[in-house]
Amino acid sequence: MDTRHGMMIPLALLGTLALNGCASSPGPQVRGSGQCQASALGWAVGQPANEANMRRLSRESGAGLVNPIGPGTITTKDLRTDRLRVFIDKQDVITAVRCE
Repeated sequence: MDTRHGMMIPLALLGTLALNGCASSPGPQVRGSGQCQASALGWAVGQPANEANMRRLSRESGAGLVNPIGPGTITTKDLRTDRLRVFIDKQDVITAVRCE
């Protein structure tokens, strides 16, 4: 009896179940339009880049994506209307917030 074929079915089933688990997990939720608005976010400059402030920035900006940028982070030049970039210094303090 060839045991290789007997192992293929359980492995294929396991792979299918794993993919189904990935496909059914929820993604990030965006409330509002997803369009970034940074005009009222000046309060964040000088504040710590902690989870509470990042969540507040996400909520108040309406952005679909919040992108923390540290001192050594390399960024792209592409512009996205749904992205808020939060610039953070070495002391983990927010130095700027911009929709870009």
